[in-house]
Amino acid sequence: MSNAPTEPPARGPDGAAGDTVLILRPYPVRVGQKITIEAGPRRGDWEIIGVGDRKLRLRCPISHQELDCDWFCYVVTEAAGIPWPHHH
Repeated sequence: MSNAPTEPPARGPDGAAGDTVLILRPYPVRVGQKITIEAGPRRGDWEIIGVGDRKLRLRCPISHQELDCDWFCYVVTEAAGIPWPHHH
């Protein structure tokens, strides 16, 4: 099995070679918003009852169970021609 790429490198808007990268940015959720999580251990309907820098507090509208969890709401953009890894 080879690890060699089978496609040419992605090209960015300026024509520079790079990788195709998923860019995730926190989604600005607010207290009172109602969400549906479609998959995973928290799947179901929830109301956002608390928002912190790193944590969310959710409440189930059926059981009224409250749950503190790590932030998981992100906007995802796929971009081509991105240098990766970034050198911070």
